[in-house]
Amino acid sequence: MTVRGLPMTVPAPGLPTRVRIHEVGARDGLQNEKSTVATEVKAEFVHRLAEAGLTTIEATSFVHPKWVPQLADAEQLFPLLSGLPVELPVLVPNERGLDRALALGARRVAVFASATESFAKANLNRTVDESLAMFHPVVERAKAGGVHVRGYLSMCFGDPWEGAVPVPQVVRVCRALIDMGCDELSLGDTIGVATPGHVEELLTALGEEGIPVSALGVHFHDTYGQALANTLAALRHGVTTVDASAGGLGGCPFAKSATGNLATEDLVWMLTGLGIDTGVDLGRLVATSVWMAGRLGRPSPSRTVRALSHEDAEGQEGREAHKEQ
Repeated sequence: MTVRGLPMTVPAPGLPTRVRIHEVGARDGLQNEKSTVATEVKAEFVHRLAEAGLTTIEATSFVHPKWVPQLADAEQLFPLLSGLPVELPVLVPNERGLDRALALGARRVAVFASATESFAKANLNRTVDESLAMFHPVVERAKAGGVHVRGYLSMCFGDPWEGAVPVPQVVRVCRALIDMGCDELSLGDTIGVATPGHVEELLTALGEEGIPVSALGVHFHDTYGQALANTLAALRHGVTTVDASAGGLGGCPFAKSATGNLATEDLVWMLTGLGIDTGVDLGRLVATSVWMAGRLGRPSPSRTVRALSHEDAEGQEGREAHKEQ
């Protein structure tokens, strides 16, 4: 499922030589699915993603089942992934979630904060400061146990209730997450409204605050078709961790205007053309997303998946026609 010799590699100056893709398809991608995805299917999805070369695959979330029913099987899923030679971060919203994750041997966890009061209320039923206070013991205990902690920050570029989000407001919450001990931050464009200049402004402000770019990742949604442009802006600024979802799966159950994540295949196609190493086998990744799309009963929204699977289908038709002759 690849086009021979394409994309042609044409490096651009000022970009990193390697990017770590933080694959979120199995958690963020599936959490909003209305039909329950079987635990065994989720496990096979993660295994296939690992076989495609992804080294950081967010596995699940230890939230209360009533909030995200799709991920109610976290205790059943996580043991099915043991032995995979990849990092398997999990989301933990509070100390109870942390206890559940640690009991299963999780070594990478993530907390999920908000840059805006409206989303903090909708997602966590708390103010921004109250949510930070809730996360503090979670991060402290995780770090004490040698567990890596990621801090997700939603609504960094816009909020469906509040509109534009001032950059200093985002920087303040980022500073708080770093100060409490988060190893890395993922800057979320939850409703997909960011543009490249806005991305550059936020990253510059975070640098001026003393937060190193090495501690930052970016998480873009493609609502307005800006995800790849915003990613390129972040790469030019020195970011080397990019969140993406196989097949472009995902949204946000607490922000109805949030559409799909940046598709991992679209990201890999762009990075390959730029000569940036990801370690990902694009053909295997496309095959995985086609497989998962079949399980979900609908085509993948990823443009690269559609293009390459269509190319493969046409090639198969040609081979079958040749056999008949």
